[in-house]
Amino acid sequence: MFKKSTNAGMDENEFWNIVNMFQWKHAGYDEKILKKAIKYLSAKSNEDINEFEDILSKLLYDLDGKIYAENIGEDSYVDGDTYFSPDEFLYARCVVVANGKDYYYEVLNDPNSMPKDMEFEAILYVASEAFEMKNDAEYEYSPKFDYETYSNESKWGN
Repeated sequence: MFKKSTNAGMDENEFWNIVNMFQWKHAGYDEKILKKAIKYLSAKSNEDINEFEDILSKLLYDLDGKIYAENIGEDSYVDGDTYFSPDEFLYARCVVVANGKDYYYEVLNDPNSMPKDMEFEAILYVASEAFEMKNDAEYEYSPKFDYETYSNESKWGN
């Protein structure tokens, strides 16, 4: 059913293959959407799970910028004086990644394509859920990139 871990390791193509396993027919039930992908990732090495998290962190980091934040719908970034939810913006960036490679690169190149008024926080927990399933232990890993909103200072004009 699921392939056992191989020595090929995790790269961006394998990352997108895993994202493509998301079962959108279960919309509204994040656990069911992610179940197949988490099970598949849990069969890989701990190093591959960490690399999955690193790739996710880089993709989210690259979307962390004012131009993207200005295009998320009703709660878009306006200016430093107007309320803006950093978490909501992070979860909007998660939607971009969760919708696959083609959409991700479309949005990266055209911030106007950002999803409007949508979130998918659950993608942030794929690696930790896979690690915990595999090891029956808590996942304590810090990815290479900080994907929290405002971390990519060059894209916020800081």
